[in-house]
Amino acid sequence: MGHKIVEAIIEDGQLKYVSGKLPNGKINVHLIYDTADEPLREKEIVKILAETSGIYKEIDAATEAIKLRESWERNLHK
Repeated sequence: MGHKIVEAIIEDGQLKYVSGKLPNGKINVHLIYDTADEPLREKEIVKILAETSGIYKEIDAATEAIKLRESWERNLHK
């Protein structure tokens, strides 16, 4: 089974915005959302790290961060 990601805004339990077209019919979703006012507990952090570690095994994070910063700064000196 494949996965697609779209950004969405749900307000008061109602879907207000979706960044892409969803398929017709019924779809199953997993909602992951940010909670600015609730810090994560250590158990939750360890669980998230265990689930996501190794997703990008072939990527050097330090090199990618430098490339990303350079792309942001490219147009500043014009």
